[in-house]
Amino acid sequence: MNLPEKVRRKLRELPDAPGCYLMRNRRGRIIYVGKAASLRKRVASYFRDAALRRASPKLRGLVKSVADLDWLTVRTEAEAILAEGRLIKEYKPHYNVSFKDDKRFLMLRGDPREPFPRLRTCRLERDDGARYFGPYVSSAAARATLDFVEKRYGLRKCTPRVPDADTYRHCINDIVRFCAAPCVGKTGAEEYRRRFDEACAFLRGERSETLKEIRQRMTELAERHAYEEAAALRDTLLMLTATVRQRTRVAATPAMKREDARRGVAALREALGLEAPPRTIEAFDISNISGTYAVGSMVCVVDGWPERRRYRRFRIRSALGLDDTGMLAEVVRRRYARLLDERQPLPDLVLVDGGAGQTGAARAALDGLGLAGLPVAGLAKRFEDIYRPGRSRPLRLPRDSAALRVLQRLRDEAHRFALDYHHRLRSRRLRESVLEEIPGIGEKKKAALFERFGSVRRLANAAEAEVAAVPGIGARTARLIMEHLGRAEA
Repeated sequence: MNLPEKVRRKLRELPDAPGCYLMRNRRGRIIYVGKAASLRKRVASYFRDAALRRASPKLRGLVKSVADLDWLTVRTEAEAILAEGRLIKEYKPHYNVSFKDDKRFLMLRGDPREPFPRLRTCRLERDDGARYFGPYVSSAAARATLDFVEKRYGLRKCTPRVPDADTYRHCINDIVRFCAAPCVGKTGAEEYRRRFDEACAFLRGERSETLKEIRQRMTELAERHAYEEAAALRDTLLMLTATVRQRTRVAATPAMKREDARRGVAALREALGLEAPPRTIEAFDISNISGTYAVGSMVCVVDGWPERRRYRRFRIRSALGLDDTGMLAEVVRRRYARLLDERQPLPDLVLVDGGAGQTGAARAALDGLGLAGLPVAGLAKRFEDIYRPGRSRPLRLPRDSAALRVLQRLRDEAHRFALDYHHRLRSRRLRESVLEEIPGIGEKKKAALFERFGSVRRLANAAEAEVAAVPGIGARTARLIMEHLGRAEA
């Protein structure tokens, strides 16, 4: 297949990482947005001759229209799903059909005003007095959670508002699903209400001991060689742990969180072999689009608690392409060169998002500044392994370790902060591309327009006479701009 040289080059640069890809036509307009667990594999699949021969006319039309590619990487496929939805809603690409129906992720809903409340799935949260839990990025996780909660707490699955003996006539859920069967008086209204409230408490993350019961039961089944039942419980446990974890964080009080953070900092001293607890920790992450608009972030905690006044963002200056380790080294070097120059206090520990490569790059940058005594660690997301310079094997802490939780929260906050900055730059870049589609608008005129109005949105809302008054624009070009932006807004 004959492809533009720009597309061929971009295909070679695609990373093997989850993210979203944006396809543009010859005018630079975004015509399709997609998500992928591996950007390299997914995007390349569009341009294979064998795949195109079997493709629908719509897909062939899309591929033939592609003149350029952009992409953004994220941490997980779930993040890619959310980013894809946001981009499609914002830019409405011509070829997209997904998300056109405003589809939302599943939630669980229970109305406590019903005589015998039940839980069900829904996609829209309303201000109707009901209790909502979620949303769940994975529909499978939402349904597995609902199935577990119904069985664990004996909640009914039938639909009548007030179930009775007639409802029970063709139902065996009290036998096969452990339903409390209030319809025939096996459970009174007060006891059923208690079960419903306990189920809601579990979904809010307030009953973590229930997960321990599942884990114990799974172990017992495995010891009795009931492997299929144990495997089913294992899968349920994994889903429940993931879906309840976020609720648990929300349910914990600030005092509980601070105490957990302090314990984690104290535990880090022993885990990392430090001379003293790392009261101040600074963490770094890198985010970029197609190797361009690369940014770095630095976040900080003191005694395990966020110190947002010390957060910093960085535009990458020297590292080129997709050299994440080079970008990380640049940001670390700039941060601590400035602290040294201003004679500011240094942190007790530097944390980077990544494995041995990223940890080594940070270590080398610090050594180059004469900071060989400043401890460095890396946290790799796949197995949550902790990498330390000079150690051949990573450290793996227990998943319930308070020390690991401190590092995870810090790493995730650095990623969130970098991604937020990255998103701002990406949005500005995509908005600016609208001007590039207007005949006669080059870099100088575009720069003059942005100097005067600051954004495409303000430009579109300006009077035509104001636009014409910008140096180098004039009445004719101003009319073209306003006509084009009017079509783009429509």
